[in-house]
Amino acid sequence: MFFRNRLLLVISTLVSLLGLTTKPIFSQPTLKIGGIPDQYPEKLNRLYGLLSTELGEALNVSVRYVPVTNYPATVTAFRTGSIDLVWFGGLTGVQARMQRKGARIIAQRDIDAKFHSVFIANKSSNIPVIKNINELNVLKGRRFTFGSESSTSGRLMPQYYIQEAGLKISDFNGGMPGFSGSHDATIALVQSGSFEAGALNEQVWKDNLKTGRINYSRVKSIWRTPPYADYHWLAQPDLDTRFGKGFTKRLQSALLGMNNNSKSQAKILKLFGAKKFIPAKVTQYNEIERIGRQIGKIR
Repeated sequence: MFFRNRLLLVISTLVSLLGLTTKPIFSQPTLKIGGIPDQYPEKLNRLYGLLSTELGEALNVSVRYVPVTNYPATVTAFRTGSIDLVWFGGLTGVQARMQRKGARIIAQRDIDAKFHSVFIANKSSNIPVIKNINELNVLKGRRFTFGSESSTSGRLMPQYYIQEAGLKISDFNGGMPGFSGSHDATIALVQSGSFEAGALNEQVWKDNLKTGRINYSRVKSIWRTPPYADYHWLAQPDLDTRFGKGFTKRLQSALLGMNNNSKSQAKILKLFGAKKFIPAKVTQYNEIERIGRQIGKIR
C-alpha cells in the first residue's frame, strides 16, 4: 500500500509539472469515413487520406478512412455502423438509407444534381456514334460490360436506358453483360478489346481523358445519357449523440465550405472532379429508387 501511494504521488506530481489535467482521460470517438470503390484503390486512398486530414482539422476530431471491397460491402458497413460518413452513388445511397433509419443526406457535388453516364466502344468494333436513345439497339449481340452491379452511373441508369430502347440485357453477346467492378476497369476492358462496348461514370471518363490514360485511337465515347441525380454524402443518424450536439451540422458546413482558395481543399475537390459541394435533398433520388425497384436492385 505504501509503494502504491508513493507511485500515485509521483504520477500526480508529474501531471502537475507538465500542466496536464488530473481528470480521467477517455479516448475520443473516431469519425470513420468511406466511399464506394468506384475507382482504382490508389486514387481512393489518396483522396480519402487528404479528406480525413482536412475534416480532422476542421472538426477537431480523429478521422480515419475505412476502405471496402465492393459496393454491397459499403452499404453493409453503413448499416452496421462500421462507417459514419459515406460517399455513396445514387443507388447505394438509397439502399443504405432504407437499411439505416434516420440517415441524413448532407451534400453532393455541383455536378451530381445533373449527372451523366457515357457509353464507350472499342474503335475496332465499328459501333457508330449514337444520336438518340433508340439507336442503342446497335449494341444487340455485342460484348458489353457494365461497371459494378450496384453502380448508378455504371449499371442502373445505363441498363434503364437500354431497356427504354427495347433491348434486354440478355440481348448482349453470350446472353448477358459483363461487370467490370469499377469505372476505371470498364475503360481498360473496352480499350483492350475484351469487350466491344461499356458504360461508365462520365466524370471518370473525362478525368481519364485529361490524364492521358485513354488511348483515343482505340476507344471512343458513343453516347451520353440524359441527366439524373447521383453521388452524395450520407451521414449516420447518431453523430450528434456520439460527437456532441450540432456535430452533423458542423460536418455538413465543413464539406459545403470547401473551396479552391485553399490548396489542400483544391486538391480534394479536384480528385472529386468538382468545384464545390452543395446541399442535396432526399427527393432528388426518388427517380433512382423507382428505377432501382423496376430493375430489381431495390425490393
